[in-house]
Amino acid sequence: MIARHLAIPLLCLSGLALLLNACGPAVNRYALIDERLRAGDAVRADTIVEEAQKEYGSKSQVLYRMDRGMTLHLAGRYDDSTAVLEKADQEVEQLYTRRITTQAKAFLYNDTELPYEGTAYEQVMLNVVKALNYAVAGNLQEALVEARRLDHRLNVLADQTEDKPDAYRDDALARYLSGVLYEAAGDLNDAFISYRKAHDAYLAAHSWSRTPVPPMLRGDLLRITDALHLTDEHAQYRQAFADASWQPGADPRQLAQVVVVSYNGRSPRKEDHFLDLPISLDALRLVLLTKAAIGPQSNTREARAAESVFYGLNGRIVRVALPRLIPQKTAVAYEQVSLVGAEGSYNAPSELIQDLSALAARDFSERYNALAVKAVARAAIKYAAAEGLARGARVAAGRDAGPLVGLLVGSLAKTLAISTEEADKRGWRTLPDEIHIARLWVPPGSYELRVRPIGKGGSQVGRETVHPVTLQSGETKFFTELALP
Repeated sequence: MIARHLAIPLLCLSGLALLLNACGPAVNRYALIDERLRAGDAVRADTIVEEAQKEYGSKSQVLYRMDRGMTLHLAGRYDDSTAVLEKADQEVEQLYTRRITTQAKAFLYNDTELPYEGTAYEQVMLNVVKALNYAVAGNLQEALVEARRLDHRLNVLADQTEDKPDAYRDDALARYLSGVLYEAAGDLNDAFISYRKAHDAYLAAHSWSRTPVPPMLRGDLLRITDALHLTDEHAQYRQAFADASWQPGADPRQLAQVVVVSYNGRSPRKEDHFLDLPISLDALRLVLLTKAAIGPQSNTREARAAESVFYGLNGRIVRVALPRLIPQKTAVAYEQVSLVGAEGSYNAPSELIQDLSALAARDFSERYNALAVKAVARAAIKYAAAEGLARGARVAAGRDAGPLVGLLVGSLAKTLAISTEEADKRGWRTLPDEIHIARLWVPPGSYELRVRPIGKGGSQVGRETVHPVTLQSGETKFFTELALP
């Protein structure tokens, strides 16, 4: 009789232990992607993402398309990148309308059960990368369509966060890029509006963005208000930017422009931070002894699997999993961009336009308290459910087998509760740490474009890239660079 009652719980518990121990660490695709990108092989990096689509899982297909869209962009497949990112954008809109249906399951299991729809700044970056795809491919009109979509997205975001003045509610990079695109198209009025909004966005986020107002933006505002004969605005900016260097705009039909957008470093990653909360003194001793025995390897998947079994057998331990943000700051301070040709030599340093790591940290900080409250509540409900299953098993098994069956069922349920606790570590990891921009106006002609990443010590870090470029009067050409020293 006892054997029959024990068979299923023992089989499940043994199978669970084997399953947990078999779940070795998955191949770190992001490490492989970074390795290929550092070697200058963006095509292979994109292949790695493409081959891993099933590994992302059905709940993370938006994330797959974000990563894939960026690697396609870096590989120079701009049309394909735009198509993939457009699909991600459409799925984000669809997920917004059916978000509630998955909340209950995620609450009882973990947040990875929620479909990933991206953070607000990642959704903005969908349009930014699409706009750059069009711009680099020479399709300025389609790039302007994305600029207008960016404006709409940011206006909606501002409405949603109107009661949170310090929240991420505008995007200086998106506004500045829109201004560059409008100016390249000869639409100085919309360019001025975008530059002004970019300036306001930098000021509004100065307490956390780690991005001061770029010097080039001050020059842009002075130059464009002068060109539009906006006397009052120009005078205000001259007073506010007394130390800014700028030149009155020459006839744009007589000059050509090169815009270099640099992606430096890697965006932050997330890792699990586990809190094992003992409910009794004996459980506390078990946690301390287990952590001491496992040592610094306690955060590996194998160690967590063993802990899950030990803690489940003890029955008086609750696990809470929270994400921890790990910055991956770039070694690049700026890029030295030069154009050398028969018409002369022209140089400009790139300037920081967006610190995406600061955006990630801001978003993480805003979400953290809610994540912590939900994680603790979820752990408590899991524990209570496991206790209920144990009591039910004791009653069902009868007086003789009840205590042992109840113990095993409770241990199994608590082991499952502990082992399924996992923080949501998803994020658009193929984005950079920082985005820089350099702009040069030069006479038309044939040039050699050189981009050299310069480290914080003043010497070159990483590889210099060289591109031949031929410029026509009034033309603007866009280039993107990746620096992963």
